[in-house]
Amino acid sequence: MSDTAPGHSRPSSSRGSGHASDERTDTVDSTRRIGVLSTHNSKETKAILNAVRALGHDPVWIRDENFSSWIEDGSVQYSPGVDVLVNRLLVTKSDQPLEDLQLAGLFAEKVPVLNPPAAVQSTLHKYRAGVRLAEAGLPVPDAFFGRAPRAFEDWREYLSERVAHKHTIGTNGRGMSIASSDEPVNPRIDRGQAFVQEFLSTDEERPSDLRLYVVGGRVVGAMRRRAPEGEWRTNVALGGDVEDITDELSERQRRIAVEATDVLGLDIAGVDLMYSNGEWYVLEINATAGFKGLYEATSISPAPHIAALAIERADATVAHSRVSELSSTLDDSVPGCKPPLDERGSVDTVLGYTTRVTVSGNDAAVSTVAKADTGARRTSIDTELAGQVGAGPMVGTTDVRSTGSKATETRPLVDIDIRLNSGWRTVTASITDRSDMQYSVLLGRDVLEAYTLDISRRVEE
Repeated sequence: MSDTAPGHSRPSSSRGSGHASDERTDTVDSTRRIGVLSTHNSKETKAILNAVRALGHDPVWIRDENFSSWIEDGSVQYSPGVDVLVNRLLVTKSDQPLEDLQLAGLFAEKVPVLNPPAAVQSTLHKYRAGVRLAEAGLPVPDAFFGRAPRAFEDWREYLSERVAHKHTIGTNGRGMSIASSDEPVNPRIDRGQAFVQEFLSTDEERPSDLRLYVVGGRVVGAMRRRAPEGEWRTNVALGGDVEDITDELSERQRRIAVEATDVLGLDIAGVDLMYSNGEWYVLEINATAGFKGLYEATSISPAPHIAALAIERADATVAHSRVSELSSTLDDSVPGCKPPLDERGSVDTVLGYTTRVTVSGNDAAVSTVAKADTGARRTSIDTELAGQVGAGPMVGTTDVRSTGSKATETRPLVDIDIRLNSGWRTVTASITDRSDMQYSVLLGRDVLEAYTLDISRRVEE
């Protein structure tokens, strides 16, 4: 049994170091399978996959729906097989970041991985990343980290009167605030660990910083980000203004960004620099930086540069004139390689009035009988069943009008996986008390629209 998909040349030995095998038998210019590990539907992921295709190679989108691995007779196997992997996991927004990193780690045992999991893990913790940069002699703001209130109080002995209070692990500037030495500062933000960093002062009316996008040891684009009126954070996600400064960068700015990326062992990174008191400082490094805002500011898409780096890591050549041509557009259309919900192709597309289903959550999978209701817009599950499978976290709420009444009921919404006719699909279902009803699952139009309904078909009960 092979661990590779058709067209994939399996490496002859484990390559945990991330370097391509010297024992390849295929030719240098043959087509490579370039994997992109991303469980989300971001524009960046789509753009990288489309760039791989445009450069003449086979993109493989690796998601929860299509990944599997097994050990058979002492041989480790996994599917889909790839020649190289681009790690685009958004671990800062994951409920289980260490579990997600292990997924990238499985591939790192076999093939080169751009942004290896070990490098991402050390970059993920902002204070630890700052420590590594400081040890390497790169300019970073002074900072203080402590895990308990008593220890955290000592920050005033080491830092200036104003500090930025930040998540150790977080993104988009959420939860950040400015604190002064005469007010209490908690070592946690929203139940997550925090640290304080020297607040860098500038002479600008609207604070600004630089975002440099580094790919393979080279800055491919850069922008200045200005904070919105009345705001000190410059994040594009918060509404900051951006402008192209790619051609205005100094050699020192480029060198700091490239060296910082190299110190942390990253292949791809967004590096944030700020100027204060005559020096450029590294504020943060993002291992999975988005580039929609960068493209809007510079008309440069890093996607073809990332795709080209991956292709070269797989021992194939790239026409750099073509990379430059492709970087002038951001093709974020849905790529043809996006895996379907079920690849087996033999799923029965007819549902009965009642159907046996399996509901899977964070804790368990439970088999039960569901009833179809074309009058319901959304699928709903019983509160007790939601507790059994460990449904959650809550992704929102919905207001439902009670039958025969003008009153409305606010119900929590959760994402759950439901198996119907041997095919799985993820559904955003509402949770409600159905204890006085015969069926613990009600299939709404959000599910039924993909099936043909045969009301004469029922589960024997």
